[in-house]
Amino acid sequence: MSELKSSTRLLRAGRPHRGWVNTPVTRASTYVFESVEHWRQTRSQRESQRMASYGARGTDSTHALEDALVELEGGHRAQLYPTGQAAIAAVMLGLLGPGDHVLITDAVYEPVRRLCAEHLGRLGIRYEYYLPDGSDLAARIRPQTRLIYAECPGSLAYEMMDLPAVAALARKHDCLLAVDNTWGSGLLYQPLALGADISVLAATKYLGGHADVMMGAVVCTARAWPAVQRVSIDLGQTVGADDAYLVLRGMRSLAPRLAMHGRHALAVAAWLQTRPEIERVLCPALPGDPGHVLWKRDCRGTNGLLSVEFKAGVAQADIEAAIDRLRLFGVGASWGGYESLVVPANMLAARTVADWSGRGAVVRLHIGLEDPEDLIADLSQALDTLAR
Repeated sequence: MSELKSSTRLLRAGRPHRGWVNTPVTRASTYVFESVEHWRQTRSQRESQRMASYGARGTDSTHALEDALVELEGGHRAQLYPTGQAAIAAVMLGLLGPGDHVLITDAVYEPVRRLCAEHLGRLGIRYEYYLPDGSDLAARIRPQTRLIYAECPGSLAYEMMDLPAVAALARKHDCLLAVDNTWGSGLLYQPLALGADISVLAATKYLGGHADVMMGAVVCTARAWPAVQRVSIDLGQTVGADDAYLVLRGMRSLAPRLAMHGRHALAVAAWLQTRPEIERVLCPALPGDPGHVLWKRDCRGTNGLLSVEFKAGVAQADIEAAIDRLRLFGVGASWGGYESLVVPANMLAARTVADWSGRGAVVRLHIGLEDPEDLIADLSQALDTLAR
């Protein structure tokens, strides 16, 4: 289906060639075999082929979602997880062992820092952070480096990196490149097409799209797949059929939802840039953003995420009081649903290599599907209190 446009392929991916439009929910655990020989043969073949054998190895529902993700990301195989963090952990633990070294973007999803500090270290895996734009990566690579872990655009500040250049660097040093692609969701950004080996997604967010399901996913090239598959099986990673159904259903409307989120976010961003208390709006789709050129080259649009950096003199307590006055923005962290959200960001804790000292407070917004005029009016009444 590669000759079709991505939005068209999304409507056909992960569904039967004929019969039901939506793959029915298949709740199952035990699979009954025709004979002992059939049982033995299946257990042998399932390590290299996707076969019905046991609920934890997948059902029609999970297989349909995996197929859709492979189609969306242009990969070899996909694996599902109960959360995005579980997907990240599986990649780290499946590809790294004692004595190995991993380079992790300073713009990484913050819970990954705890995973590294609490678990990688005790397993004898060395980790190191690099600048969000990847400009210091070449100097940090060691002979023991087995994995470069990227997030592009980065969490909170949406820094861009030259992913094809990073992929070339990884190949030169014979290490794998994994990318958190939750922002791009496979539709706006495609790391595998840009040279990465692994794309990690929090399907909880835009793929599900309705704030009612938790899930993570990993889409791999053939080179990276065996290690990811093994660790996922050994750690018992799987998802329920009902959750897989919800994410697959959400993916059918991914293209129009993301387009609407993007339009609304750019309208709100343009208004925020006129506010006197705002130092800058952080969004790579804006022409003045440091990553705009790379965004324009590598991305196919933007989503509902943006952050604002306030003027240095605006007090954190006053900003948080203004947040509490918002009526249409919920205070919540897990963006990607239809609703607008807001949360203050502690950039000094979220970055350890990049220097955020002396800069203003940062607030992250997720612009939902509400009318942007209503969202702007709500933001206006909250920000006006800062001036008073």
